[in-house]
Amino acid sequence: MRSSIVRLPPSVHGHGDRAFVPALIACARERGVAGHVGDGANRWPSVHRLDAARLFRLALEGAAPGTRLHAADDEGVPLRDIASVIGRRLDVPVVGVPRGEAAAHFGWIGFMASLDLPASSALTRERLGWKPEEVSLLADLEDGHYFG
Repeated sequence: MRSSIVRLPPSVHGHGDRAFVPALIACARERGVAGHVGDGANRWPSVHRLDAARLFRLALEGAAPGTRLHAADDEGVPLRDIASVIGRRLDVPVVGVPRGEAAAHFGWIGFMASLDLPASSALTRERLGWKPEEVSLLADLEDGHYFG
C-alpha cells in the first residue's frame, strides 16, 4: 500500500470551522476581551480547508510512498494578529494574558494558545506543485462568517 502523511496546521479555516479559531472567538465573547498569551508573538500556521483538500488530492494522486507533507499556507500567523481581528470584529479590547494564566483564561485551548508552531510547506509545494489559492486566515476572519 502506498501512503503519505499530510500534517495539518492548528488552524484549518473556512466555512464550517469548529476548532481553534472559533474557540478563541467564544472565549473573547465570554470574557469580554480578545486575548493572546504574553506579547502574542507566538505563531500558528494555517491553511484554508479547500487548499488542504487540494493537497490531500495531490498526495493521493502523486506523492511518493512515505512522503511527509505540510499543509501550511500561512507559515506562522502571530496570535496577537488573530486576537486583534477578533477584538475589532467583536468590539472588545485586546489583551496579553500572562503565560501562567493561559489555562484559566482560555480553558481547554490555553495550551495551544501558548505554543509557537511555525511550519514551512516549501518542500510540499516543490514536490507536488501545491499552490494555495484561498484567502489567508486573517482575511478569512475579516470576511466575517466566523462572527455571524
